[in-house]
Formats: sequence, C-alpha cells, structure tokens
Amino acid sequence: MLTKSAVIKTLTTFPDNFSIDDLVEEMILLDKIERGIQDAENGKVISDSELDKRIEEWSK
Repeated sequence: MLTKSAVIKTLTTFPDNFSIDDLVEEMILLDKIERGIQDAENGKVISDSELDKRIEEWSK
C-alpha cells in the first residue's frame, strides 16, 4: 500500500509540468516496489534455483 509521504516524495521529483499518464505510471511503479518489499519482508519469495525451475517448466 502506498503512503502519503511516499507519494509526496515522488511528486517532488516531478517537473512543474507533467502528464497524468506519467504520474499514474510512477504511482503504479511505486506501488509494485512497495508490494515487493512487503513480500520480501514476509518471506513470500522463492530462491533463484526455484525460479529457474519454474521458468524451465513454463518454456516447455
């Protein structure tokens, strides 16, 4: 979940003029990063070898 402070921090890096599309893309990216961090903190990750195994299975 995004926090107000993270959104504000991100907005301060934007130029004075920007498109809504740029803002939405940045918020989606920020949300995905936050979710990934939360998953890692909660142990919801897989090892490199497990990832390689899954990729091999998908590519068949």
